[in-house]
Amino acid sequence: MATTTANQQPNSDKSGQTKRLLVIVAIAILAAGAAAGGMWFFMQGRAASAPAGAAAAMAAPAPAPVYFALEPMTVNLQADDGETHYLRIGLTLKLPNQATQDLLQEHTPEIRSRVLLALSNKHPADLSTLDGKRALATELEVLIGQPTEPRGMPLRVDDVLFTEFVVQ
Repeated sequence: MATTTANQQPNSDKSGQTKRLLVIVAIAILAAGAAAGGMWFFMQGRAASAPAGAAAAMAAPAPAPVYFALEPMTVNLQADDGETHYLRIGLTLKLPNQATQDLLQEHTPEIRSRVLLALSNKHPADLSTLDGKRALATELEVLIGQPTEPRGMPLRVDDVLFTEFVVQ
């Protein structure tokens, strides 16, 4: 009987090793499947985002703005205190395109006259604060954008930039 028991034990070792081997193979197959599924998932996300990036790259870039510098101007300001006050100002206009710049170039004397008349009506206290300067830039933007011809179209001025600003 002792021999029979000894013969059965090696068979149980073989079946235990076989089970262990099957479990290891099953875990390896599951791990490989999970890795492949994860890779597929992430690659699908990149493939979906690539056309959006490609479409953005293919879209035409916004045209570069055109800058038009006016010569610096010196203006007498209104004064309630009896003293003489001056404003020295340099302006650069940010325009949407070259055609607008060409129109302004043709009518520069008229534009400068408008600006000088508007500035000469200001008080030094109106221009001393940051809000006062911003309000002036907005006012000049509207003023410069007005048509230069009787039945002309208004000009589009994107921004008025100060390159000099001295109040004395």
